[in-house]
Amino acid sequence: MVIGVPKEIKPDEYRVAMIPVGAEELRRRGHRVIVQQGAGEGSGIDDSLYAEHGAEIVEDAEAVYALADLVVKVKEPLPQEHGLLRRGQAVFGYFHFAASRELTEALLSTGIVAIAYETIHTPDGRHPLLTPMSEIAGKMSIQEGAKYLERPMMGRGILLGGVPGVEPASVLVIGGGTVGTNAAKTAAGLGALVMVTDINLDRLRYLDDIMPANVTTLYSDAHTLREKIREADLVVGAVLVEGARAPVVVTEAMVRTMKPGAVIVDVSVDQGGCIETTEATTHQNPIRIKHGVVHYGVTNMPGAVGRTSTYALTNATLPYLLEIADKGYGRAAAESPTIRTGLNLVLGKVTNQAVAETFGLPCHQL
Repeated sequence: MVIGVPKEIKPDEYRVAMIPVGAEELRRRGHRVIVQQGAGEGSGIDDSLYAEHGAEIVEDAEAVYALADLVVKVKEPLPQEHGLLRRGQAVFGYFHFAASRELTEALLSTGIVAIAYETIHTPDGRHPLLTPMSEIAGKMSIQEGAKYLERPMMGRGILLGGVPGVEPASVLVIGGGTVGTNAAKTAAGLGALVMVTDINLDRLRYLDDIMPANVTTLYSDAHTLREKIREADLVVGAVLVEGARAPVVVTEAMVRTMKPGAVIVDVSVDQGGCIETTEATTHQNPIRIKHGVVHYGVTNMPGAVGRTSTYALTNATLPYLLEIADKGYGRAAAESPTIRTGLNLVLGKVTNQAVAETFGLPCHQL
């Protein structure tokens, strides 16, 4: 099989979908690896390293897409890449279809096989290809939130951890999954007063056991959110529904009650956002001010720390990539229930129930 690795073109996306050891492993199994020139630059990986490990370096994305049976990406194909895709070609990467009808319909029309990192899950419910980026995004949400609480960044002028004699910031984390857990741990480590909300009582019990004393767990309902939103200096949105659009749990009316200069970091923005006033933004223009509140809605937060993110991501994706390359997507999906959960679109049909329900489309059985 021919596996292609194009350079990511989403603004400020510095990750790459394969590191040189991936090319070496694929070549060892008899596959051909095509890497676009400069694909690894944002992660500090030179073309020569890919070549040393058996990859062929080509000048442009057109060559990658034309030659590859399986394209490995980090982020979804952008409009300028859609015309390079061909029917039956498999694309393995993050798609987040539920956040965009336009993307879903555009890629349906190409007839590709879209295998989404974010919906792959194991029988026990783990998301092995989403977890490493969620860990990074959770930690970054506090890092970015602390920065935008500074007055020159339009924030309240608050140091997250405070100092002796001055109270620390109040941080509300909505969602106790991987993103929320890492956000809460990071904020607590900096000395903030942290509240974590979730609708899963077992998860709250677990977090209550492992978190330090400056973290409080709360059941997430509209009353609790209305009350705690008013108190918070920093709010982190960390709600995930696999494959579907994130539910809006913080309304515009709630945002209006927040303190002037408070900060919202909506990590759920990849899936449409869990805060009604969130807009998708970029690293170049990361914030919007609404109702006096700073909104940070960057859709590819881990892309800013490309080197860390690339190695964390490819450590997780490589075993699945090798299986898909060795067997082809059809046999791999037939033999592996985990890989089967990643198939979102197949030859012009939606095969993921959550994506189909989001847009009122029929879901086809594999």
